[in-house]
Amino acid sequence: MSATHEVFNQAPPLTGFTTADDPALLEALRRDGGAWGEAGVRELGARAGSEEVQDWARMAEAHPPVLHTHDRYGHRIDEVEFHPAWHRLMNAAVESGQHAAPWAEARPGAHLVRAAKFYVWAQAEPGHGCPVSMTYAAVPALRAQPGLAAVYEPLLASRTYDYGLRPPLGKQGLIAGMSMTEKQGGSDVRANTTTAVPAGDGSYVVTGHKWFTSAPMSDVFLVLAQAAEGLTCFLMPRVLPDGTRNAMRLQRLKDKLGNRSNASAEIEYERAVAWPVGEPGRGVRTIVEMVNMTRLDCVIGSAAGMRAGLRQALHHAAHRKAFGAGLIDQPLMRNVLADLAVESEAATVLAMRLAAALDRSEAGDAAEAALRRLALAAGKYWVCKRGSSHAAEALECLGGNGYVEESGMPRLYREAPLLSIWEGSGNVAALDVLRALTREPAALDAYFAEVGAAAGADARLDAAANRLRDLLGSLSDPGRAQLLARRVAEQLTLVLQGSLLVRHSTPAVADAFCASRLDGDWGGAYGTLPPGTDLKPVLERARAEEEQ
Repeated sequence: MSATHEVFNQAPPLTGFTTADDPALLEALRRDGGAWGEAGVRELGARAGSEEVQDWARMAEAHPPVLHTHDRYGHRIDEVEFHPAWHRLMNAAVESGQHAAPWAEARPGAHLVRAAKFYVWAQAEPGHGCPVSMTYAAVPALRAQPGLAAVYEPLLASRTYDYGLRPPLGKQGLIAGMSMTEKQGGSDVRANTTTAVPAGDGSYVVTGHKWFTSAPMSDVFLVLAQAAEGLTCFLMPRVLPDGTRNAMRLQRLKDKLGNRSNASAEIEYERAVAWPVGEPGRGVRTIVEMVNMTRLDCVIGSAAGMRAGLRQALHHAAHRKAFGAGLIDQPLMRNVLADLAVESEAATVLAMRLAAALDRSEAGDAAEAALRRLALAAGKYWVCKRGSSHAAEALECLGGNGYVEESGMPRLYREAPLLSIWEGSGNVAALDVLRALTREPAALDAYFAEVGAAAGADARLDAAANRLRDLLGSLSDPGRAQLLARRVAEQLTLVLQGSLLVRHSTPAVADAFCASRLDGDWGGAYGTLPPGTDLKPVLERARAEEEQ
């Protein structure tokens, strides 16, 4: 081969690493009652970084699901065909308990350990995390109907991935989805026009059209429909107990920006059979706990995406030379990488704190439940918003190498906006923050108690907390409050992240965060940390052992 084709100054493939080699993650596990699960998280993280699983991820997106509405003879079948790599990813996720382990193994730290597993595994391939997350979230909603929960919950919590269209109660394990969104309403689910009529035997027949149903090949779904009493939640199986297919017609699969390994469909219900869950007419209240669980996974997934992008950027910079020196040694690139690292850790520490709050609230801690109510809505808004800009900057660290599909960065970039949209886009999350502030005064008390645990440790954090109090005090006028809703959600998140980092991270990371995000010494793009920031320990903390 001629010398013009000699390959040098290129980073080697990034495989054989572990996504669990993350100080912020492991410290959170040990700090908040999840140390017992660390070995399992480490094992799963090593698997996520393996060449085998990286190949599964690539194949699952390169070969997206295909809808087959009819068989060769013209019979309606409504099946979605997935690449085998998808099923391998799902099997591993279910075996590791990401889908429902805390509901079957109620021990202190169970939700935190599950969150850590979801975080390390999502860095391999995020698309299949959608049905995993919905299954996790379905259980508390289903408990509103104890009779159904007694039958279905053991199957939803089973660690057996049993794919295929068969009666649910005859399978070894189930995957759950939810179907709420309609074309005329979007996030305004109360505008749903799907109807449910009693069949006389305790079941209902449901007729209508759902605009966006993720993972339509799940075994059972929580569906919102209008009953006589008002909007009600229902459990709808894909296959009826007698083995016949329920009247759920898959009209088409969505051609999406990202999340391409996962199927999302428009569905027509033609008198489909379903059973009510919760109080009739209180469907939103019934399903809201499912929404909150999946919102938590949006925050965890965004944090996972940031960590994955940061890893790729660090790896490339560590092996690339530019302008006569290693790229990672160039001052400006170090600023960019450190800024990305600070954002990533702030997202991770918040995600894990929210998971710990869920554990404590499940154990009956009212203050933790109140903190979770407010901080989850604010975190869903801000962390998921930051995911897109973080992915773009991480991709740019690789230059043209990051713009080609083989790098994996385009997949990461396409995926990032989804988590800001799913379960309520920015405005919905910000307005939910206002609702929490208005309807649950205990939430703000719990929030400032948490932030106040770092009082006096950093003057910039203290000043930011005081400015936040002033901002919150200006919300008495509803019109003004709406105009400020995004700013309120942002500041609530940043101050909480600052408190967590000051208490739990290294001084260099906390200082960089407080100087930039809280004290305003920061530009409009990553790589604008102020002069004098100690970048070296920030980068050392961010780089996993295998990447140094």
